[in-house]
Amino acid sequence: MLTTPDFTEITPTADILATRHGSRAKCLQRLARLDLPVPLSVALSFDTVRQIAKGKIPNMAALLGVFGEGALVSVRSSSQAADWGGPGTILNVGMNDAVASRLAKLHGPDAADALYLSFIKAYAVDVLRLDADVFEGPITPRLAKTYFEDEMEEPFPQDPAVQLTEVLRSMARAWEGTTARLLRQAQGAPADAGLGLVVQQMALGIGQGASGSGVVQFVSVDRGAPQITGRFLPQGQGRAALNEQDAQFIESDARGPALEDICPEQVEALRKAAALMRTRLREEMQIEFTLMNGELFILDAVRSTRSARAEVAIAVALAEDGVISREEAMTRIPPFTLNQLLHRQVDARAARDVLTRGIAAAPGAASGKIVFTAEAAQSAASQGEACILVRRETSPEDIRGMHAAHAILTERGGMTSHAAVIARGLGLPCVSGATQLQLNARKKTLTVPGRKVFHEGDVITVDGSSGEVLAGVAAMIEPALGGAFAKLMDWADAARDIGIRANADTVEDATMAQRFGVDGIGLCRTEHMFFDPIRLTVMREMIFAEEPGDRTAALDRLLPMQRDDFTELFELMQGQPVCIRLFDPPLHEFLPNERDGIRAMAEAMDMPVSRVASRIESLQEFNPMLGMRGVRLGITVPEIYDMQARAIFEATIAASEGGAPVVPEIMIPLVSAKREVELVKARVDAVASAVRAESGKAFDYRLGVMVETPRAALRAGEIAESCAFLSFGTNDLTQMTYGLSRDDAGRFMSTYVQQGVFPEDPFQRLDTEGVGELLHLGAERGRAARPGLILSICGEHGGHPDSIAFSRKAGFDYVSCSPYRVPVAKLAAAQLAVQDRAPASTAECRAGDDELP
Repeated sequence: MLTTPDFTEITPTADILATRHGSRAKCLQRLARLDLPVPLSVALSFDTVRQIAKGKIPNMAALLGVFGEGALVSVRSSSQAADWGGPGTILNVGMNDAVASRLAKLHGPDAADALYLSFIKAYAVDVLRLDADVFEGPITPRLAKTYFEDEMEEPFPQDPAVQLTEVLRSMARAWEGTTARLLRQAQGAPADAGLGLVVQQMALGIGQGASGSGVVQFVSVDRGAPQITGRFLPQGQGRAALNEQDAQFIESDARGPALEDICPEQVEALRKAAALMRTRLREEMQIEFTLMNGELFILDAVRSTRSARAEVAIAVALAEDGVISREEAMTRIPPFTLNQLLHRQVDARAARDVLTRGIAAAPGAASGKIVFTAEAAQSAASQGEACILVRRETSPEDIRGMHAAHAILTERGGMTSHAAVIARGLGLPCVSGATQLQLNARKKTLTVPGRKVFHEGDVITVDGSSGEVLAGVAAMIEPALGGAFAKLMDWADAARDIGIRANADTVEDATMAQRFGVDGIGLCRTEHMFFDPIRLTVMREMIFAEEPGDRTAALDRLLPMQRDDFTELFELMQGQPVCIRLFDPPLHEFLPNERDGIRAMAEAMDMPVSRVASRIESLQEFNPMLGMRGVRLGITVPEIYDMQARAIFEATIAASEGGAPVVPEIMIPLVSAKREVELVKARVDAVASAVRAESGKAFDYRLGVMVETPRAALRAGEIAESCAFLSFGTNDLTQMTYGLSRDDAGRFMSTYVQQGVFPEDPFQRLDTEGVGELLHLGAERGRAARPGLILSICGEHGGHPDSIAFSRKAGFDYVSCSPYRVPVAKLAAAQLAVQDRAPASTAECRAGDDELP
């Protein structure tokens, strides 16, 4: 074993560390420890590569001396984590006229010329960054060297030391470049992440006997099931076998020639090597190999290529086979990976005709006919036609159409716009903020600049996972909610130590939440129940009523509808907690704002158009988010909350008959003062007493507050005196803390994040310092005043792993999120619990960690 300050030969006993030499170097050492046929390899540390980038070159004579005179080597990148990337491999370093002549005698001039030409091109284009077009076409090595000399004004270097120096320098500097830094930081690498390099003796892959290169793995890419996947290229090098038309199958295959047909012993050796890696490295690996005259060399091994579905299947299979623990299996899967299992996805192998890109606001994909109104979406659904609802931006009026649509596309908005939030709750794909689109709702056209004009009825595909809008119908992969996924969720439920509830506004939402095994409903937004056409008419009559008695009469017609809603919801949840938020939005959201809608409403209500228009204008607010909504509406128009409370209590009685007792949770929105809670609580208590007296039935309920204003968080101590729970609505709390509209923030948020104003978009990731401090203060002051107070987060942040980590640390009882975020939240919660209980168990996971043999 040779070790110098600059490099270390990779042997079973060498001092090789992933944190010093990178994951590839460490994996090669493990393969050597397993006595697998790895070519002679040398590792250059992070520090050495940093010095190379600054111009300090290692002793090339000593480095090349490891391999012997006339040897050819490859140079491979070795970042600390494989996902952090790195410069591409350079093969055949050391190739020159003398070596080419020697290889021509051994393997023939054609093979030698092919190797030489390949290296000249790689050296010129990938190392020295010359124009690739110069070296295109059917040229010889001699002509390629002439082109090189014309471009560089010097001969092609013949000295292996010069070649290797330039290769190392190029790769070191590429790692320090801005593009490479941004790419690896996007994968979670620190800004100062180091790069190691591996210099490895070439196994040429050419010869008279069975020779060539290949790549193979023993699980399928799509599902993670046992399956040989890969290709072998006779008389070839590197990973080119995956792309070459002349490549062969690995396993005998009726579709064409295969390596197993001519070299069954070598294929069996690959099977045994993969099985050994699976057991000892505790991972399914993809193997890069070379055959030279029938002799097998393993050049490298990395985690097998896999989809999200395969990621889950592989981890679960390793645990069930006793290779890893269940706890470790859970920690291996990034929580957001599950999004790709819960929704239909565009097949990665399918052709993609991208029309435009926007914000990937809700995962999944769907194809359908373009519709421009909620009514058109409902009409399409009634005829069994898939449709895509395209709007400039959505509003609560669009709820029924959003339910009917298969996906949503908006010109405006961001990750927390109305369209995005509702789409995630419904499990619909959504692309928002597609600003390049030109939407004409009157003409019912959608123009894609530079492409074409789409009309209502034309078919497009919305990919909410990538943010892309595609022309026509795209091939899809169906979701996978059984098998390995179901087992993973069972393990997560057993491990987690914080409650996970769902935000569910309808029975359909609650049904999906139950499918994912939630601990209850943490937020039921009742306003979405009022947009049914029949209910909307009655709602408008209530809004236009000028006397309390008239309002009460209209609300009496809504009462049985609300009661039926809540009864069905309570029965579905089978005694689990259901938290119902009382009416929140301003009244103008239930009124039309276009001429045709105003005229239709006037006709339905038998009123003059002028009076309807005047009343609508009087209800408009300068800033509706901060106006008469939430508890303010409940105090000024108390009949609304009275009706809802009665509907909840009557439904409680109905759903409790013959089943588990229902204890509803009633949540007051947008509270800022203790007195607001006292006023609403008094009326709710009075309604409860009346219902008990009328029915002769006893029931319990809990009253709480949705903390959405900074003042409510700061005064949580006195507010909690009248509450059983505080649920923090982090969407509005973030808006009010920042003084920032979530619907408008998308216009500049990326610039803010890029320039370091905010580390992350606070509407996507909870601001644990600013907004989080308000949560801490509210939790501490609330529980100080009322020990045992239930605390939760019910905003969209609730399903994010960071929010769950914050909630656990702050002592919250549960988080609530959209139904389709429940599996993500469960897995994140389980991972945090596992890490807290047994930190060592997660440190020893996959190939890349230094603790493994």
